[in-house]
Amino acid sequence: MNNEILKNFAISFVPIFVFIVVEAIYGTTAGLITAIISGSAYFIYYLIRFREVEKMILLDTVLIVITGGLSLLFHDAIFFQIKPALIEAIILVLVGLHAFSDRPVLLHMSKRFMNGMQINQMQVRLLKQMSKWLFYVIFLHVLLILYSAFYWSEEAWAFVSGGLFYIMLGGIVVVQFVYFKFFKKPVLPNVMPEGDEEYFDIVDPQGRILGSAPRSAVHGNPQLLHPTVHIHILNRQGQLYLQKRSQNKDLYPGFWDTAVGGHVRHGEAIDEAMKREAREELGIDASNARPLIRYVMRNPYESELVHVFKMRHEGPFKINRHEIEIGRFWSLFEIKKMLGKGVFTPNFEQEFQILEKNKLL
Repeated sequence: MNNEILKNFAISFVPIFVFIVVEAIYGTTAGLITAIISGSAYFIYYLIRFREVEKMILLDTVLIVITGGLSLLFHDAIFFQIKPALIEAIILVLVGLHAFSDRPVLLHMSKRFMNGMQINQMQVRLLKQMSKWLFYVIFLHVLLILYSAFYWSEEAWAFVSGGLFYIMLGGIVVVQFVYFKFFKKPVLPNVMPEGDEEYFDIVDPQGRILGSAPRSAVHGNPQLLHPTVHIHILNRQGQLYLQKRSQNKDLYPGFWDTAVGGHVRHGEAIDEAMKREAREELGIDASNARPLIRYVMRNPYESELVHVFKMRHEGPFKINRHEIEIGRFWSLFEIKKMLGKGVFTPNFEQEFQILEKNKLL
């Protein structure tokens, strides 16, 4: 989620690079005109493709037109050169509100990119901490842009307003990774759940148990690797049964996913968890399922040690409507055709490609 916010901030600096390249070859006027056209074209492209107005692109396009127009009118590129500082100043206000007040501005801005994923209090705290880092970096960059526009060479301004911005964003990502990787260690013992919340074992990539934590601590903290089970079910025709996740799900509601998938409870054996999940989700006996592979799946939300099983079953299935909306068999050709189109969960797509590559389906 944090990286998504950084990516959308970075979009607004594409016209700057267009200006720098064209201006170096054809002159300031051509660079300004091209930058205005590129910003407007990107705004129209986004509007047509997604049928909605992206506020960041709209803001950037308006500022390009205003500052570029003034630069052309007065034959002075300084108006356009301060444009990055203007848009960053607006971003600075939004980030500052999130970082130093009770208004979760960035959280509201990022929800549209989360595909319905819910976030917990731990993620809220992480986003607030990240926004403080971002505030100071953007504030410094605004000052550098203004200073370089008035007192440094055009080449120095081009680097400060363009390449340096991406270097500083990359620095935030690197610092964040190093901080959580080496300094902020996961808290394994003595994490208290709320009410009757489930506990999961915390493991290393080899499956050795290191401790335990409640669901609320595990979800939202990628440092806490925990075991899960997946079952792939095929029929006699070699078709793969998939479930469509219930709209009640916190993560990827309405997406198609592996036939059976779930967490291993604290102290539960992997085989027992696999059979329990099969009974709970599809009402079937999975005693004949055989293990295929084990791998680590990581994303910004969580980290799982996934134990993958395979079995044959023709149905019928007794679907758990709380967990699953519908289910059906898919041909492998049909699945391949729909990969990357927002139909399947990212985890399923990753796992399907692993199994296909190793000829395990």
